[in-house]
Amino acid sequence: MLDFDPNSAPGEDTGVFGLPHEEKDAALVLVPVPWEATTSYGGGTSKGPAAILAASGQVDLFDGEVHRPYEPGIFMRPESKEVRAWNKTAKAAAQKVIKEGGRIEGNKSLQKALKTANDLGGKLNDWVYRETKGLMDAGKIVGLVGGDHSVPYGAFKAAAEKHGEFGLLHFDAHSDTRVAYEGFTWSHASIMYNAMENIPRITKIVQVGIRDFCEQEHEFTRALGARAKVFFDRDLSHRRFSGEPWTKTAAEIVASLPPQVWITFDIDGLDPKLCPHTGTPVPGGLELAEAVHLIGLVARSGRKIIGFDLNEVSPAPGGKDEWDANVGMRLLYKLVAWTFVSHGLRKPRE
Repeated sequence: MLDFDPNSAPGEDTGVFGLPHEEKDAALVLVPVPWEATTSYGGGTSKGPAAILAASGQVDLFDGEVHRPYEPGIFMRPESKEVRAWNKTAKAAAQKVIKEGGRIEGNKSLQKALKTANDLGGKLNDWVYRETKGLMDAGKIVGLVGGDHSVPYGAFKAAAEKHGEFGLLHFDAHSDTRVAYEGFTWSHASIMYNAMENIPRITKIVQVGIRDFCEQEHEFTRALGARAKVFFDRDLSHRRFSGEPWTKTAAEIVASLPPQVWITFDIDGLDPKLCPHTGTPVPGGLELAEAVHLIGLVARSGRKIIGFDLNEVSPAPGGKDEWDANVGMRLLYKLVAWTFVSHGLRKPRE
């Protein structure tokens, strides 16, 4: 760090955001998870971590809200070749099932393909759990970079063991509470169902921007009672139309969260003009500034952000542009900055 100039262009051998940190010196470690086995519409999210890393050197390190958020140290681990291999095998198997709409009765070949995808999804969960638990035990703050939205399940388990009870602040266009969507136990569309059913230390889920969900999902979140609070996109829009300032709405969202929070962010929670190549874009959604303001309020409220994940960033096919990765890496930098504030490692501008 002695020769590091945050005002200069990043060097060739620097890490994420053009920083010189090594893992041992970083307060926060980013774990890339190049996984998209069960994506059933658009693809490419397994390329998200690499695209974000490549674009991240374009960010200006000085932040107007959280001055010098890089100083506690940020490091991004290399991608796992093993996870990439699992993803290739699982995706090939899953596509056979998806092509038939999940109808596998009486078809041994499809049943075998489904088992392969589910087994590898379980292996992925175990890998994420081990990676994040090891980092948490070493005193690191962890952020995951997906991949599709199924990837943080293992991290939720590790966080529950390390930190006890906590809540999820879930940004998304989708509820992600389907039961084994298309037969896949670890589907990207089932991550929040799995989390709320299997990890009791997740005491609350607060969903923001939800605008695409089925009746079963609607009934599931309602049945959670006080464990769930959903801020539907339509209701957020109505409040805007009636003239309610976002500061008031955001304060209400934050007030519904417990003291410890994991932020789980699907990029399609934003307006799709900001993430046009994401796997399942839905009209509507938040502006980037609205999402960042809300994340900042979580930190300013005294709540601790114990970790986060950012998923579903998909680069343009053929590498035609880096818009999605550019937006994704800027959101990632803001997540890091406000997480540091919540841990007392940085102070926000007054």
